[in-house]
Amino acid sequence: MAVSLSESEKTYIIQNIQDDLRSDGRSCLDYRFIEIETDVISSCNGSSHVRLANSDILVGVKVELDEPDPAKPNEGRIRIFVDCSANADPEFEGRGGEDIADDISMILGQAYSSPQCLDLESLCVIPGQQVWILYVDIVILECGGSLLDAASMAVKAALFNTKIPSLVINYETEGRAEIDVTEDPFDVKSLDTSNIPCLVTLCRVGHQFIVDATQEEEECCVAKLVMAVSESGTLTAVRKCGPGSLHPESILDILETGKEIGIMLNEKVKQKLEIEKSTTHEGKGFSKFE
Repeated sequence: MAVSLSESEKTYIIQNIQDDLRSDGRSCLDYRFIEIETDVISSCNGSSHVRLANSDILVGVKVELDEPDPAKPNEGRIRIFVDCSANADPEFEGRGGEDIADDISMILGQAYSSPQCLDLESLCVIPGQQVWILYVDIVILECGGSLLDAASMAVKAALFNTKIPSLVINYETEGRAEIDVTEDPFDVKSLDTSNIPCLVTLCRVGHQFIVDATQEEEECCVAKLVMAVSESGTLTAVRKCGPGSLHPESILDILETGKEIGIMLNEKVKQKLEIEKSTTHEGKGFSKFE
């Protein structure tokens, strides 16, 4: 939800950011508290719940067998769908949430389009006949933090939590195959999410860049640079948003800064997901980090 600031309030915020001092005490490149919970939807193969400031995001992953894309007969597919609750933000009432939902879906789709991001060949069951399709449903329950960054963390957590059932394939005499799902609920395999990127949104306020902007800081932002960064620092997507311009030299500098932030963010998310994985369901709760 947009807030209305006077020119003097904007000047105060911009000057403080230039001095690396924000209203909540963070430095320019610090995130607020992030909370991650996995395995929250029993009807899904994988799920997660992420909170960043006031942003609240729920992600569910369902896996289904289907025919492959004829152009890629040995690869599975990932499909991303985003829904913004009308209660997430007053601006989302009616059809207001469709634009942001389309943006999130498109940016994540671009970020995951890299062949190094997710091993789609591992989702192949029978080449040219049957592959696993990953349906990723993102629900924006509340909006009030760095939405793109939080959504990417929630998707990565849900895919990390995804369990794909093992299959028994019986070939008939005519070469046709009959596929059965094993009855053992623990006979599953996990996805390799080590190369799945997290999004880092860098907002330009004055001559400085910040991450995880507050609503007041968003009002002072002239342009944004959204980067998809993997654990190794590989960039899989870059997008500029906002009406303002960015100087080419500043873009090169901020790309390096964004890589460092992305590597750190991926490492923090990975650590918390490993903690979630090793904790029993009865005793687990939100994992927090800064």
